[in-house]
Amino acid sequence: MDECAPTCPQVEGESGFNQIRDIALGAESPDRSAVCAAVWSGRHQFEPVSRDDCRPTWADEEPRPLTPSGNIIKRMTMLLQNRAVFALGLRMYSTHVMKGPLMDKANPNSELSEFRKVFSKAKHIAIITGAGVSAESGVLTFRGENEKWRKWKSQDLSTPEAFSRTPSRVWEFYHYRRELALNKTPSAAHLAIAECEARLRKQGRSVVVITQCTDDLHRQAGSKHVLKVHGSLMETRCVSCGYVTMNKRSPICAALKDKGAPDPDVPDAQIPVDKLPRCGESDCNGLLRPNVVFFGETLDSHILTKVEKEMETCDLCLVVGTSSIVYPAAMFGPQIASRGVPVAEFNTQTTPKTEYFMYHFQGPCGTTLPPALAQHESEVI
Repeated sequence: MDECAPTCPQVEGESGFNQIRDIALGAESPDRSAVCAAVWSGRHQFEPVSRDDCRPTWADEEPRPLTPSGNIIKRMTMLLQNRAVFALGLRMYSTHVMKGPLMDKANPNSELSEFRKVFSKAKHIAIITGAGVSAESGVLTFRGENEKWRKWKSQDLSTPEAFSRTPSRVWEFYHYRRELALNKTPSAAHLAIAECEARLRKQGRSVVVITQCTDDLHRQAGSKHVLKVHGSLMETRCVSCGYVTMNKRSPICAALKDKGAPDPDVPDAQIPVDKLPRCGESDCNGLLRPNVVFFGETLDSHILTKVEKEMETCDLCLVVGTSSIVYPAAMFGPQIASRGVPVAEFNTQTTPKTEYFMYHFQGPCGTTLPPALAQHESEVI
């Protein structure tokens, strides 16, 4: 791995941040430079074993039924390549981009009154949200005791390879998730964020939500400026023509009605591909897939460009209900903190990134966030 390091582009600061993203998203023939940038454009996950031990896990590492030996060799080769790509990219990203305050770990402040003083002066607030916000609405996080659907881990179903092999099974899984989300209402945290955005807009101030959640609860709560970095369960994308559209039909197609039960004893429905959701564009009729970012896929370049702009211009950041183990979103807060911008974390527990932030408020987001975002005495309505 060390012999590759000298070939990586030497980049610094915001220009380096731009260069890394542009290489990752623009290179037609990726070389080692693009390899270094993979950490920014791809969706990967770290699972912390303890505060001092973080190891990478990969969406397709779980053992599957044996396939011909050639495929096994190919899978193992790709797995090793992916690990090398991510390790090198993370090394370069942390060495050449993440500079300044990020390197100086601190003990976060938990004084709400101190945070409120900073909040009262902020003009451009970025709020990064994760599954914990929606969990308080009853949306399953598919982690811990809920990480399995039937006998499969959710990460094993959330891959392009799984959708290619067994589209019926993957659609059953996502149909189950869609139906759960469609029947939930926004949590107190969702509502507090939306109310704050509407109130501050009247004062010429802005709030943007950068969310890893794939449900639609932020918009249901009333948030107007939402960037969904991992896509949306309520949108579909055609694998043939690429057309993306909002789709809240329930069920999404007749063949999926009453399907998707999570019980491990329930057999796969094995729905024929031509009965799965199909594209409605003229002369297409291609297979639809959920418009979400599967593990290992690149994030939407247009969304990333908008996220980058918000990260560069915000003067206050809140990191709410996220475990900070899914990359690259896990680095958004630390990157903002590296500019000297105050970052406040709201979570039920500490995370691998807590020590990089100025503030940490522990407890349910629906309890800790509303008073933090409530109208300040200095506000003039």
